[in-house]
Amino acid sequence: MTDKLTVSVLGTGIMGAAMARNLARAGHTVRVWNRTRAKAEPLAADGAFVAGTAAEAVRGADVVLTMLHDGPATLDVMREAAPALRSGAAWVQSTTAGIEGIAGLAAFAREHGLVFYDAPMLGTRQPAEAGQLTVLAAGPVEGRPTVTPVFDAVGARTVWTGEDGGAGTATRLKLVANSWVLAVTNAAGEVLALSKALDVDPQRFFEVIDGGPLDMGYLRAKTGLVLNDGLSPAAFAVRTAAKDARLIVEAGERYGARLDVAAASAERFERADAQGHGAEDMAAAYFASFEELKGDGKEKGEGK
Repeated sequence: MTDKLTVSVLGTGIMGAAMARNLARAGHTVRVWNRTRAKAEPLAADGAFVAGTAAEAVRGADVVLTMLHDGPATLDVMREAAPALRSGAAWVQSTTAGIEGIAGLAAFAREHGLVFYDAPMLGTRQPAEAGQLTVLAAGPVEGRPTVTPVFDAVGARTVWTGEDGGAGTATRLKLVANSWVLAVTNAAGEVLALSKALDVDPQRFFEVIDGGPLDMGYLRAKTGLVLNDGLSPAAFAVRTAAKDARLIVEAGERYGARLDVAAASAERFERADAQGHGAEDMAAAYFASFEELKGDGKEKGEGK
């Protein structure tokens, strides 16, 4: 399909705003909506129409793309949009909603005659802005020519996991991938926390692992955000990481896997959020190792 589409983007946070920009750059007609309108208004400069309501945003759209906080928030917004949804339109659901959440969203899609695609994204702020996300997608083959231009505009690669979006196969893969990302993020923070507690220069640790199998770019990136005061703006916020960690734990419990690391990760993210770091990058879970580190009085080179 080469024709340009009308795409409605509901939710213009870190990811949604970047995706909307890339869709507009690809030549699609883009309508955006966000509950806090101020977060959507800058997209007008990129050629997007900023709608006042979710219903206004989706009216006549070929594709509705949702990138909201969680499953319940997504369902609430789609209910608000319901009177203007066009039967037969494609719904690309990109929120990390969890397995139970996807089932409810798929049921809504059936009730309103929408072609449902479960399509969470792998990547954070920088790849989203560059249009280099990895799209994990499940949905009917016959509708893929409509959604493929959307995926091509926001991502570098699409990995198809099945033909039934409601089965949640893409969401399941996203939870598996996020379980690794969140675990590594917290391990990186604890390396710095233990270094501080034991009065070890963290650079000595990096020297020890340099170039070996224990070294990894992600470790360097996340510790660098803490050490170099780079936690804002967030690539992936603490509060969102806490939500995803809980979804991972719930999925494990539902299917008989005890995930102790994921449970501990959720607790660390929630503790960092309670300390006032919820809007910062998830690397700020570092602060959950301490009772008193809350931004003020930070030591040089240790972030906020």
